[in-house]
Amino acid sequence: MTAAVVLGATGYVGGELLRLVAAHPYFEFAAAVSESRAGDPVADVFPHLAPAFGDTTFVAHGSWLERLAEGSQLALFSAAPHGASAAMIATTLAAAASRNIDVHVVDASADFRYADAKAYEEVYSVPHGAPDLLVDFACAIPEHLSTTDARHIGHPGCFATAVLLATVPLLQSGLTEPELFVTGITGSTGSGRSPQPGTHHPERHSNLYAYKPLAHRHTPEIENLAAAATGRAARINFVPHSGPYARGIFATVQAKAVTAISIAQLRATFDAAYGNSPFVRIVDSSPKLKNVVASNMVEIGFSVTGNTVVVMCAIDNLVKGAAGGAMQWMNRLFGQPETAGLTSLAPAWT
Repeated sequence: MTAAVVLGATGYVGGELLRLVAAHPYFEFAAAVSESRAGDPVADVFPHLAPAFGDTTFVAHGSWLERLAEGSQLALFSAAPHGASAAMIATTLAAAASRNIDVHVVDASADFRYADAKAYEEVYSVPHGAPDLLVDFACAIPEHLSTTDARHIGHPGCFATAVLLATVPLLQSGLTEPELFVTGITGSTGSGRSPQPGTHHPERHSNLYAYKPLAHRHTPEIENLAAAATGRAARINFVPHSGPYARGIFATVQAKAVTAISIAQLRATFDAAYGNSPFVRIVDSSPKLKNVVASNMVEIGFSVTGNTVVVMCAIDNLVKGAAGGAMQWMNRLFGQPETAGLTSLAPAWT
């Protein structure tokens, strides 16, 4: 068994990582790290995890590494906030190296989604917390990078995950022009655990609205990762929306085909791209959030009229878009089956 530790463990993504680790066949829970709740029971923050964690408490950063045997293996997940995660990872890696602990990191924050510190700082307007570590990280969703020499992974954002799953096969195929128009609707958990006006229930319930249209900070990330996966630069015109539900993202991508294409051609393109991807399901109608929420599954569907192409993608933002995708990567980094700990079925009637 490989020890598993979650940094920033009190947020929604942290809670999902704890849930996945608790049921994992190869990773053994070692610590849930939180400065703000150190000493408090995990079950106080996540009552639904009480059967798995009992009286286990959160621990402060830096106080848990001595629990691990020298020369052991560590799966380090970070769900710490953007701007804080990199420094926490850096101090942990340095301490682990001093004890000959073999570590792989998957970071769910934005801190390792860009190849250089300047690009990151231009988007997030804060200095990078560990620029020397960037060379050790790769960033991609698992379906678009089959192998990597990188030791650690920066997981793409939840919006980026949904949009890239719908977009990359189009760009790879050359069937469409490299300008895409994207609408993405996300649940309130995408805004994090801290209350905000946009996640306040009276504002969100029975409501739908766009925010940061054509100016969302995930757009450069999507464009960069799409180019890295396909070798083709694309312009992404992205309009995100806040949906009146807690979990899930529904992304709709529209593009112009170079020549008229059929649904059959489009289906063949996506079947070829994702035929060996265990979590991607191609559907003949519209994807539905209830088919994927609380699971690591993806649904992708299409519509075509003349040279107008529509690709739709549904994911759970907390699982496939964050904790589940991170677990996929960690499984790979340790040579375990990619599906380990991720085969729970969607509950449907959420």
